[in-house]
Amino acid sequence: MTVITNHMPTAELQALDAAHHMHPFTANGELSQKGARIITRADGVHLTDSEGHQILDAMAGLWCVNIGYGRDELAEVAARQMRELPYYNTFFQTTHVPAIALAAKIAELAPGDLNNVFFAGSGSEANDTNIRMVRHYWALKGKPTKSVIISRKNAYHGSSVGSGSLGGMSGMHAQGGMPIPDIHHINQPNWWAEGGDMPAEEFGLQRARELEEAILELGEDRVAAFIAEPVQGAGGVIVPPDSYWPEIQRICDKYEILLIADEVICGFGRTGNWFGSETLNIRPDIMTIAKGLSSGYAPIGGSIVSDEVASVIAGDEFNHGYTYSGHPVASAVALENLRIMEEENILGHVRDVAAPYLKEKWEALIDHPLVGEAKIVGMMGSIALTPNKEARAAFASDAGTVGYICRERCFANNLVMRHVGDRMIISPPLVITPEQIDVLIERAAKSLDECYSELKAQDLLHSA
Repeated sequence: MTVITNHMPTAELQALDAAHHMHPFTANGELSQKGARIITRADGVHLTDSEGHQILDAMAGLWCVNIGYGRDELAEVAARQMRELPYYNTFFQTTHVPAIALAAKIAELAPGDLNNVFFAGSGSEANDTNIRMVRHYWALKGKPTKSVIISRKNAYHGSSVGSGSLGGMSGMHAQGGMPIPDIHHINQPNWWAEGGDMPAEEFGLQRARELEEAILELGEDRVAAFIAEPVQGAGGVIVPPDSYWPEIQRICDKYEILLIADEVICGFGRTGNWFGSETLNIRPDIMTIAKGLSSGYAPIGGSIVSDEVASVIAGDEFNHGYTYSGHPVASAVALENLRIMEEENILGHVRDVAAPYLKEKWEALIDHPLVGEAKIVGMMGSIALTPNKEARAAFASDAGTVGYICRERCFANNLVMRHVGDRMIISPPLVITPEQIDVLIERAAKSLDECYSELKAQDLLHSA
C-alpha cells in the first residue's frame, strides 16, 4: 500500500465534510449519505486517496494540472514569493514584478497581436471581465447599442452570474436568474447528437451560419461579440466539423464582431499548441485563460486582449478589477509553470509522443459495443455511449443515467474519467507517458465492459 500522510479515519473525515463543506455542482444531501472520496496526495498523473488507493487522474484535476502533480519547483517559487511580497494589488497606479513578467511572457506566447493581459482569479472572473470590456469598447467607439454577446447552447464559460449566462448550460440557467440580459445563444456544432442524416461538413456550415442569422435578426448595430471554446470542454469534448471555424471566422470578420476564444481548457498545450486557436486556425480579439496557466497550482486567470481593443479601452478609466488580479504568488507560480513547459518541451511531448499514441488507443475504443463515437484533439477526448451505433441513438433512460453508471465503474477501477450526460470524457496531464496511457485505456475498457454488463442486468440497453 502507498504510504500516505497520517490523518483521521476516512469515515470521520467524511462526516466532517458532510457537516460543514458545501461542494460545487453537487447534490450535497446525497453526497452526505454516500461520503466523498478523500484525496490526500498526488504525484505525476496519480492521486492517492485516504484508503491508500492509487488513482490515475485522466481529467488532470479539472482540466488544469497540465505539468502533472508534485512539481517541487512550483512550491519553492510560491514560498519564495510569499516571503518577498506575499500580496499587493495592481490598483491605484501600482504594479509588481511577477505581474509584469507574467503579462510579458503571455504576450510572447500568444498569437497575433494579442499583447495585453487583464488578470483575474479564474476563468469565470475573466469571462465576466470580457462582458464588460467588449461593451465598454463599443461604447468608447461611439456604438453603445452594441451590447449583445452571442454564445452557444451547451457551452461552458464559468459559473458566476455573468459567465454562467455566457455559457449555454440549461441546468445552470434554471437556477439564480440566468441568463442576464443581452446574451443570445445559438446551437452547438455537435454532429453526433444533432446532425441527423446531414454530412458532418454540411452540418458544420449550417451551425456556423446560425451566427450570421442571429446577427441579422438582432441587428448588426446591437451585436458586440461572439464567444466560444475552440473545442467545447465541459459540454462533452465536442469537436466541431472542420468546416465550422473557418465559417465562424468569416462571419465575425464580415460584420466586425469581436471574437472571444475561451481558452480556459484548450490553452497552454492541451491541443498540442500553446492555444487551441492556433490548432483550429482561429484569430480571436480576446482569449480567456486560466487552468493550465498555472497547472492548477495557484488560482489565476485572465483575458489576453488585442492591441486594437486594449488601445481603445486605454482611452478611459475602466471601472473594473479584482482584489487578486495578478496576485504576486499566483503570477510567480504561473511563470515557473510556463518555464517548465518550455524547458522540458512539454508541447513537443504532446505533439510527438503522447497525443498520437493516445489518439490511436482512444479511437480504437470505437470497437466496443457501447461506443458510437470516439473523438480526440490533442489531450482531450470523448466517447459517446449508445445502445445503437448505426442510428447514433440516445438511450431511453434519462440523459446521464448510463454515463453515471460508467463513471462509477471508472472510479471503482481507480480511473478518473468524467461523464457529461452519456458521453465519457478525458483530459489527462500533458506529461502522461505511453505506458500510463496503456493503463488508462485498459481501465477505461474494463469500465466500459462492466458498464455494459450492468446495463444488460438493469435492462437499460434501449434506444429512445
